[in-house]
Amino acid sequence: MSNNFLTLETEQVNQKSINIDTASTKEILEIINTEDCLVPLAVQKQLDNISQVVDATVDRIKSGGRIFYIGAGTSGRLGILDASECPPTFGVDPSLVQGIIAGGTEAIQSAVEGAEDSETLGRNAIYENNITEKDVVVGIAASGRTPFVLAAVNEAKKVGALTIGLSNNSLSELKKEADLDITPLVGPEVILGSTRMKSGTSQKLVLNMLTTAVMIKLGKVYGNLMVDMQSSNSKLADRSVRIIMHATDLDQKDAMNYLKMAEFNAKAAIVMAKTKTEKVIAEKLLASAEGSISKAIEGHLEKSPEDYPKSKE
Repeated sequence: MSNNFLTLETEQVNQKSINIDTASTKEILEIINTEDCLVPLAVQKQLDNISQVVDATVDRIKSGGRIFYIGAGTSGRLGILDASECPPTFGVDPSLVQGIIAGGTEAIQSAVEGAEDSETLGRNAIYENNITEKDVVVGIAASGRTPFVLAAVNEAKKVGALTIGLSNNSLSELKKEADLDITPLVGPEVILGSTRMKSGTSQKLVLNMLTTAVMIKLGKVYGNLMVDMQSSNSKLADRSVRIIMHATDLDQKDAMNYLKMAEFNAKAAIVMAKTKTEKVIAEKLLASAEGSISKAIEGHLEKSPEDYPKSKE
């Protein structure tokens, strides 16, 4: 182990858990829980950095860009998890947010020997995924020094992509190399080196915040309602009806009628109900408002009755 590695906060011995092996079950859980409570506070200190990343990412996406999470081990798996949840939650194409893990799909469940140490694989990941200057690449590594991640971030910079470093050490090389950084300092792990714990939890919180805030800024949320989800099964269709009811104060029957008239597009159904317009008009309003229901309704209120016909009631 290099001297540089020994200086990392995540690789120090946690004095609060030093006798955890002789503790009772309840005491073990109390130690873990107490340390976990420090994680949101570490993330809170990074809100300005996260905000900067969100705004820069929204700008890239509006110009046709995508988000790529790149990591190894736990960090890679967390990136894949967050990416995989965006399509059903926000109705986006699976290509918009993607996760890349060192070692490929096999590494999602099992460690792939040597993959995280391969700079070549990291560089290749940028070209294999056709990453360009429009895209955002988020390198994730608790230590901030994983060769696969560093090489990918450096290669992404060469093609003009916006690079973000998400790590958990103040001496992070990733922090230095990336265009922007998010560095929650969660301190030593309860179990030395087990960065799937506090470091992983902080990464999960940050990734949730990043994609959720981006999707809100892209008009995927109305109030605090998840309005752009896919009604791909009966459970989600039922949820869409309930969301329309919350957004419009309609009863269940009328909410379902609007959802059907909107061809199961909850956003269009809400705009139709709120503005009393036909589906085609609601879609035009949404398009002119870049998908924002609030702005679409505001746009409707600014128009005169002669601008388009009202729906038949």
